[in-house]
Amino acid sequence: MAQMLLLAGPGVLISTVLIGAAVKLAFPYDWNWKTSLLLGAILSATDPVAVVALLKDLGASKKLSTIVEGESMMNDGAAIVVYQLFYRMVLGKSFGWVAVLEYLAQGSLGAVIIGLVFGMASLFWLRFVYNDTLIDFSLALTVSYIAYYTAQEQAEASGILTLVALGMVFAMSKDTHTAGGKQSLHEFWEMIAYIANTLIFILSGVIIAQSIFSIRNFDDNTGRSWGYIFLIYIILQVSRAIVVFVFYPALRYFGYGLNWKEATIVIWSGLRGAVGLALSLSVKSASGDPKYLSAETGAMFVFLTGGSVLLTLIINGSTAQLLLSLFGMDALSKSEETMVNYAKHQLLRKAEEFSRICSGRDNPFDWITVGGYATCIKDVCEDTIWPPCTTNNSYLDIDDMKTMRVCFLKATREAYWSTFNEGRTTESTISVLMESVDEAIDLATQGLHDWNYISTRLKFPGYCKFFTNVCPPRLTRWFVLKKLQDSCHICSAFIHAHRIARQLLLDYTGDNGNAAIVIAESEAEELEARKFLESVKNSMPEILHQAESRQVTFSMLKCLDECLNDMEKEGILTEKVVLHIHDLLQNDLEKLSRSPPSVRFPKLGDVISIHPLFLNLSPAIRYDLERSSKVILKTPGCTLYTKGSKLTSVWLIGNGSVTSKRSPFPFHCPVDSTYARGSILGLYEALVGKPYLCDMVTNSVALCIKIKLESIISLLAQGNGVEELLWKECTIAVAKLLAPDMFKKFSMQEVRGIVDERSVMNTFSSQEIIETSHHSINFLLSGCLRDQTTEQLIECPAILPCSILNESVPYARANVMGESSGSYSKYKVVKEARIVRVDNISA
Repeated sequence: MAQMLLLAGPGVLISTVLIGAAVKLAFPYDWNWKTSLLLGAILSATDPVAVVALLKDLGASKKLSTIVEGESMMNDGAAIVVYQLFYRMVLGKSFGWVAVLEYLAQGSLGAVIIGLVFGMASLFWLRFVYNDTLIDFSLALTVSYIAYYTAQEQAEASGILTLVALGMVFAMSKDTHTAGGKQSLHEFWEMIAYIANTLIFILSGVIIAQSIFSIRNFDDNTGRSWGYIFLIYIILQVSRAIVVFVFYPALRYFGYGLNWKEATIVIWSGLRGAVGLALSLSVKSASGDPKYLSAETGAMFVFLTGGSVLLTLIINGSTAQLLLSLFGMDALSKSEETMVNYAKHQLLRKAEEFSRICSGRDNPFDWITVGGYATCIKDVCEDTIWPPCTTNNSYLDIDDMKTMRVCFLKATREAYWSTFNEGRTTESTISVLMESVDEAIDLATQGLHDWNYISTRLKFPGYCKFFTNVCPPRLTRWFVLKKLQDSCHICSAFIHAHRIARQLLLDYTGDNGNAAIVIAESEAEELEARKFLESVKNSMPEILHQAESRQVTFSMLKCLDECLNDMEKEGILTEKVVLHIHDLLQNDLEKLSRSPPSVRFPKLGDVISIHPLFLNLSPAIRYDLERSSKVILKTPGCTLYTKGSKLTSVWLIGNGSVTSKRSPFPFHCPVDSTYARGSILGLYEALVGKPYLCDMVTNSVALCIKIKLESIISLLAQGNGVEELLWKECTIAVAKLLAPDMFKKFSMQEVRGIVDERSVMNTFSSQEIIETSHHSINFLLSGCLRDQTTEQLIECPAILPCSILNESVPYARANVMGESSGSYSKYKVVKEARIVRVDNISA
């Protein structure tokens, strides 16, 4: 974009000044500066359609054709803005410097804004159109002309730049059309452009012929007039070379970069075409007033412009291929030669199959004559085995590696379109997948990078944390679920497409070293995508269920549609019946597209009622808990509470997981504890009346249930062993917090089982002497102890020193000196203490 803007913005202005100055100083037409600069603006618009077509046909550098074609697209609009400025000045309107700048800004920036507005409105409209190509065509054509008219006639901006911006909006929205619809739309505009281009050239030829005979004294100066056409051609080439030379350092630095060979092609591709002819015809139609623009001047504008177009087409267009060959820019690389051989072998196999079919017929024919025309497979050895068996050491150079990766990525892109048409991915995700391929092709020399682009799009933006706190819960929930659904569709399509592309690469090239490298890169990227899907499955399995349900529904409806088509071909059904059922199927497909299956999360009451802690409580108590609770959906990186903050509520994790940060150890713990579904956080602090012990941060999308502190306090007043249940439940969170290394290998259910089956909870009175075994884990949940050996004061929560945790718990390592020489440690109870002993955890 930077390269194209340089050539189409400042480059057009410099070219206009250079051509205008040369015309003023070298031509004997006695034109003023305004008229000379007007011709310079007309001739500044390049139209390298012939060179671009040649670059594509010869398979030259994609970046080169992109720069040439993109610059032409943009400088058409820029040249027309400059042309309109001098056109008005020639016709008598005066402009100051401020007015000139305002006009240029209005004509360019204003045009871009108008194009963007019309583009966004069109895309919004197309959202309500489902699988109707004719409406797509009609809307695109109508909006284009309305946008042009609005900008050109009403807003006094550049209609061409408006259409450029409009086209970019359509191009960037890759989910607007299906693959077939997009191709049809492309072919439609190709035909419209071809017809318009042809009409302009025919009209220009007629008017140029008329102008030759209408110019006064033309017959007397025929040689000189034709000589000036060759002179203007030389001026155009020199000005083009100066513009590229001036910006060459920037062209090498920005964008894709540009070497001297490519810069030479850019200079030589500065053909003139339909835009310049159309502008000269506009000047011709406005001429006739000797005071401003005489008829002879208008006719000479058309004559010089037509001659320039003719010479650039004949000279530059016809010699571009020779220049490409001279620079070696049209040669096939080794990997491309391999693919050529693959294509020829496939054609040879097809020809052999065809010959076997035709040999069984009675019709006489001469196979020598038939085969003589198939020169494309003459040099293929029939005995060659394909794919070729090569060693893994046959590596190609970096350019060939780039070619192989590009081919792999193009195969991936086609697989994306197939998955989109098959319903494996949605309209809102196909754009990300296509952009990932485009980005990876740009970086193909450095490896496969399409997953790098996708992984950044899977993350929740930083502003999500803010909006989840201020937006209504329903809006937050919709946004988070939509993001996760799209992410799952993207990963599924990514894995599917890469598998297809890997198999195609093996079929094309065989098992050579470069193919092995690309396949290894693809498999590494697929592993990352699988890790993401696994994390979603662990945190939000309902999302994957919804995605699978949508894909199965779409596949089933497509299968029914194909079955209907088969019955129609067999002639079983009447046309009226087929149309009726087809409309019903289309309505079902549209309904699926508009409102896919929703994600079904468990209700608040269900989460509370099935939790082991609340399972044995009475329905009335569970109902009170439900009324005082609130469901909140948190994005990754959101903080539930911070260390040392005031206790206000207890959190029940319904889905997803959270991680503890800033643990309560006096030394930093290298392992963070992760709490999965079913964890109750903050319950321990509520029982002992302490502030929160650590930071709790979500590491995935988490469905959290916020229970008011008052409800927990009211539970304690219920009696009937409820307090013991609460203490036992909080032991799970405390164990994972104080001994993260020990419990990280266990799931939430396993930790709960260990606490239920292998733990004993005891309370001890003040001044009581207790002993703890070094072969069990002891958690001090409440109270205060004093180590009898070191006289160190130990406050809750703490893990008492034991030999099992010497190497894994920082606190235990700090107190290892306090252990007695036997297998027990003695402590004196300073304040009534509650201790949980967990035995035989290794089992």
